[in-house]
Amino acid sequence: MLRASAVVEQAGVPTASLVCEGFLGQAATTASGLGHPNMPVAKVPGHVDVQSAEELRNNILQVTLDAVISNLTANPGEARDEPEPGAQEIVFEGTAEEVNRLFYENEWSDGLPIVPPTPEKVEELLRFTDRDPEEEIGVLLPDNRSATVWSVAVNGVMAGCRPEYMPVLLALIEAMADPAYGVEHSGNTPGAETLVTINGPIIRELGFNYEQGALRDGFQANTAIGRFWRLYLRNVAGFLPHKTDKGTFGNTWRVVLAENEEALAKIGWEPMSVDRGFQAGDNVVTISRYTGGNVIASVFGSKAEELLPYMADALARMIGWELCFTVGMATGTQKPLLILSPILAEAIAKSGFSKQDVKNYLYRHARIPAWKFEQYLGKWTNLIPGGRTLNDLVNFGKAPRQFGESADPNRLVPIVCEPEDFQITVSGDPLRTNAYVFVHNGMLGFPTSKEICLPANWNTLLREARSV
Repeated sequence: MLRASAVVEQAGVPTASLVCEGFLGQAATTASGLGHPNMPVAKVPGHVDVQSAEELRNNILQVTLDAVISNLTANPGEARDEPEPGAQEIVFEGTAEEVNRLFYENEWSDGLPIVPPTPEKVEELLRFTDRDPEEEIGVLLPDNRSATVWSVAVNGVMAGCRPEYMPVLLALIEAMADPAYGVEHSGNTPGAETLVTINGPIIRELGFNYEQGALRDGFQANTAIGRFWRLYLRNVAGFLPHKTDKGTFGNTWRVVLAENEEALAKIGWEPMSVDRGFQAGDNVVTISRYTGGNVIASVFGSKAEELLPYMADALARMIGWELCFTVGMATGTQKPLLILSPILAEAIAKSGFSKQDVKNYLYRHARIPAWKFEQYLGKWTNLIPGGRTLNDLVNFGKAPRQFGESADPNRLVPIVCEPEDFQITVSGDPLRTNAYVFVHNGMLGFPTSKEICLPANWNTLLREARSV
């Protein structure tokens, strides 16, 4: 709403943006990023979702209405300009401990120790790209701050990245800046967090872990690059807790998931990067934001027909309010992720199942009753108010036809719009029969992939880095 108000204010028309009490800090920071730091807002006390109609009416009449009238009739106060340091300005000199204290006090770190980004260390990362340090990769919301090659290197140093990780970091920020991803939603209240998936020869070249302990910290490439993502969201995009980052509970940053491409080649399945439109052998990063995940432990069976029912059940049980991204709010944008351990993928493939066959199976069997689907949308939540049924949504063009095949409330309906909406990767302990499922945040962090571009002298630089 503030973005719409900014456009109207720019046209010279006064506005009053209604903001729930818990979002006032976010509104102020967002307005500043939009170039209107004194944007008029009107507080709505509490949260409207848990107020009776009478309580809401009283709050609006006693608090909000006066603020709306004042916003529309009085000149806003003078805005204060908070200058920031220049891109390459040295802001402090001192010990590592003193630097860490300064960075923490200025909200430039995540609370863990950072590597001080000295000019010399930044230059080490810049050696691993042919791009100009001042090149603008994009402009990131909510702060509307320029994402540059230089700032990528700075935050890479802070996160503990080795210089040779620089091409991966640049590809990640290209993905972050892609409007299809929707970085502006990174601070939404469910606290969803981005998972980075990586494919290609660079997995082995940079030492990513893709076996036992996948998704756990302890391996520098997976861990430091995962941390870099969150630091860049804080320091450049501008997502800070209690301000623009409004995750009610939140997640910490996730380590990078590297696919086991050797296991994939063995069973004849393509990696995720090929599913995303790239060629086998390309170095690719894929980002997607997930609200949460859970392990599918001790999967039992020797063939696909015995293994897949458990996984379909897990996918159906995990998803809840996120069904608003399947139909209604953003139809067709729910993209759950299933991670198979190599031994499970091999057992499924031995049954003659391709990856597409697995997706087709999950589409047919990962289903819930229509009445429950409708409860998630408009009874237990207000994501689609008005008591609309799935049949209503089909009639309105907000849901595919298969969601309205009858009026039976107990009919089983899919949790995604089509089989291709399921994402499947292979990683983790090669000899454990466990899988993992992530529920997707829909359009609020849509899967986005970018190729990792290596510098012309990559092999030479990599040899030098390995000798250090």
